[in-house]
Amino acid sequence: MSAYLKSLVWFRRDLRDFDHAALYHALKSSHAVYCAFVFDTDILDKLTDKADRRVEFIWESVRELKSALQAKGSDLTVLYGKVSALIPALAKQLGVQAVFTNRDYEPAAIERDTQVAATLSSGGIAFHDFKDQVIFEKDEILSQAGKSYTVFTPYKNAHLKKLAEDLEGFYLKPYHVDHYIEHLAKIPPTQLIPLEELGFQRTNLQALQLPTGMSGGKTLFENFEERMSRYKDARDFPAVKGVSYLSAHLRFGTVSIRHLARQAASRVDTGSQAWLNELIWRDFYFQILYHHPQVAEGHAFKPEYAHIPFPNDVTLFQAWCEGRTGYPLVDAAMRQLNQTGWMHNRLRMVTASFLIKDLLVDWHWGERYFAEKLIDFDLSANNGGWQWAASTGCDAQPYFRIFNPIAQSKKFDSHGKFIRKYVPELALLNDAEIHAPWQIPSQRQRKIGFSVEKDYFSPIVDHTIQHAMALNLYKKIN
Repeated sequence: MSAYLKSLVWFRRDLRDFDHAALYHALKSSHAVYCAFVFDTDILDKLTDKADRRVEFIWESVRELKSALQAKGSDLTVLYGKVSALIPALAKQLGVQAVFTNRDYEPAAIERDTQVAATLSSGGIAFHDFKDQVIFEKDEILSQAGKSYTVFTPYKNAHLKKLAEDLEGFYLKPYHVDHYIEHLAKIPPTQLIPLEELGFQRTNLQALQLPTGMSGGKTLFENFEERMSRYKDARDFPAVKGVSYLSAHLRFGTVSIRHLARQAASRVDTGSQAWLNELIWRDFYFQILYHHPQVAEGHAFKPEYAHIPFPNDVTLFQAWCEGRTGYPLVDAAMRQLNQTGWMHNRLRMVTASFLIKDLLVDWHWGERYFAEKLIDFDLSANNGGWQWAASTGCDAQPYFRIFNPIAQSKKFDSHGKFIRKYVPELALLNDAEIHAPWQIPSQRQRKIGFSVEKDYFSPIVDHTIQHAMALNLYKKIN
């Protein structure tokens, strides 16, 4: 017997109709289940760039989800406005007895959900939330002392141990939504709100050929499965097709983390295990955010690094943003970000290190810039990555280890293939010259018709000098 006559599933960063915890539980315990998604103005109104690739990615993914539910005789109600008011109002309008949703771990989202739950409760409507976007959450993995981990390796070991001991596969078991799909409410189809009516415009997302929605996530993962065994060897080279390209799909839940982890864990090769470690890093940053929510407010995880006296030269920061630092790999990476809304993970580390420890600019500036530009922006991972680079975070890069941008370029883009794609003005240079074009003798520059000053940029800083300055800056607070 169903516990509820009618229920509502509130979709957020879980834009799929399969292996979906909240949808499964709602269908299993209800006679009729309605589905809804809200374009939340509390979030959208803060986005100053109305050509935001994230909004278009979400819109396209919502469109596919809506079509999938319509094919099953139901629909996805899509609303635009203040979500904390719209969800309780819709629940009341539909006469549901419960709202089901999947958990979000960001402080602002937790506060929002608490408010929605209280409003629903005042109207006699239950609120149920479930784990869906991570493998392990909250207090599921703690140290022997009963505390959250702040160092990745012991966390990873505990994570893997818990998976290994789960002989029945409970934690990675899929939610078979189709078993109860007949409980979807049968309602007539409606039209999706046009992207333009949300106040946003089309971007170059389609030209970038980044597939969206459930079908896009499926296509990308099937392609990556063929390459997963080579992941460990290929992942650090931006000109090589080595990574999964699934980060945006993980961010918006068009793929199931349980399915991805299950596939990786079932394989014994080093590449698959290395990729599983990356999924565990994702869980690690989520639990850091949950147990230490102050990091979401801009606080350094290590309080002793809270007030590093960065010079914060605005001109240098702007050059970094625009990809005109004179360091080809850094510039190529920043142009990739600006042109596509994505950046290779190795280059996220290189560009972050360069901004903080070469340009001596506060890591918060870079964190905010990435938050504005990345399609796959995720608060926990973005904050964790920037604090790692700034040596202010948990298990972070020691302050005295500073990436050399030229060495990184020679090691991970030795033939300059990636650089040539995003810094085409350097295409004439050979593989030896392209990593540090200012070192090319003037005679050679004339011979090939290239001028560092006219055709590119001289380095805006000297890495050797800045390296020493960065060390002094950090030593002052140690």
